[in-house]
Amino acid sequence: MIRGPRTLFGRLVAILLCGLVAAQALTFGLLWYERMTASRTMMYAYMGRDVASSVAMLERLPAGERAAWLAMLERRNYHYRLGVPLGRRGPAAPDDAAAASVARWLGPRYRVDVAATAPDGPRRLVVDLRDGTPLAIEFAPAGMPLAQWLPALLLAQLGVLGLSCWLAVRVATRPLARLAQAAEALSPARAAAPVPEEGPAEVAQAARSFNAMQARIARHLQERTRMLAAIAHDLQTPVTRMRLRTELMDDETERDRWQADLAAMQALIKEGIAYARSAHAAAEPAVRFDPDALLDAVVADYADAGRAVSLHGTVGQPLVSRPQALRRIVTNLVDNALKFAGAADIVAGLTNGGVTIAVLDRGPGIPAGQLHAVLQPFYRLEDSRNAETGGSGLGLAIAQELAEGIGAVLTLSNRAEGGLRAQVTLPPAQGQAAAKGD
Repeated sequence: MIRGPRTLFGRLVAILLCGLVAAQALTFGLLWYERMTASRTMMYAYMGRDVASSVAMLERLPAGERAAWLAMLERRNYHYRLGVPLGRRGPAAPDDAAAASVARWLGPRYRVDVAATAPDGPRRLVVDLRDGTPLAIEFAPAGMPLAQWLPALLLAQLGVLGLSCWLAVRVATRPLARLAQAAEALSPARAAAPVPEEGPAEVAQAARSFNAMQARIARHLQERTRMLAAIAHDLQTPVTRMRLRTELMDDETERDRWQADLAAMQALIKEGIAYARSAHAAAEPAVRFDPDALLDAVVADYADAGRAVSLHGTVGQPLVSRPQALRRIVTNLVDNALKFAGAADIVAGLTNGGVTIAVLDRGPGIPAGQLHAVLQPFYRLEDSRNAETGGSGLGLAIAQELAEGIGAVLTLSNRAEGGLRAQVTLPPAQGQAAAKGD
């Protein structure tokens, strides 16, 4: 089964080009047929008049001199035979244009018959002179002469048509391609520029609708952040009051339980705000910084807090990205590793021109079927991680949002020796841009 082009550009080019080629071929065929018909009609008319003149000349010549004149009467596509055996002959068909033209010019005094010939041989008309001598006119319709430059002209026309078709479709579909690219790049974590509202009226309308949709999404995300911030602000006051009241409780066991619940509530509020704000990581400007120094600072902070975090490998070159967002990604991954494994190893390096930062732990890992699900907000692994220390389920979701915001990719995988590998890969373009700036 023959399949056509998959892209809209290719399909439009194929349809228009095939249509233009078919129209060109049809036009050429009609012109060729009309020219052949007109040429044949003119040839038969000239042939009838010329045969009538030749017969009148032969009638006036003595019988012995007629054969000498036949060579001078010949034409390019027909010639005369005098007194040769003709075999079977009969009247011409009513639609025989050649015989009708000859008969019309000769007049009613002569009868024009058709002699039988081979199917692939020349046709033969027979006229009896007044003395009974048969005169045969053998002819074959001349082919249409074809100029040598005509094929080259037709190819040039097809080339011009193809180029014009390609250019027209490209101009018409370029706004659609930009719209598709903008739709693919649309993300709550990235601030996208409006799509140019140009091109055909339908495409421009689609671009305006897309820009309006993009603006509504941005407003919705901003409203979500403001709403969560307002909720967190309003909840802080009653939570603080409740903490103060618990301090006055005489029962220490009950007081500790209340304070633990209030601390968990405050932590959940802070993580919710962090997740909402993570969708706006693109608001931070991209700058040139040293990723090795950033990782050293992160490890030093954990070391000061007495946490088992180590750094292995180096990037070895500056990076153009958003350092604060990257720092939050790494710290979230390290906190997740510390929570479930008690220790974390950070491994940095270069792969295919890109920058990779991996956080390794020796914890229980994550079931393979849930490696993608844990990146969703509020998702917890009750059966494979400790439910009491499982947190709110927002740590990895925040890291995922921030990674998308800086154009990185966060991937989770289980290690063969046990534990989880959380790796952030920045695209090669960022590493190459940084290398060019050295």
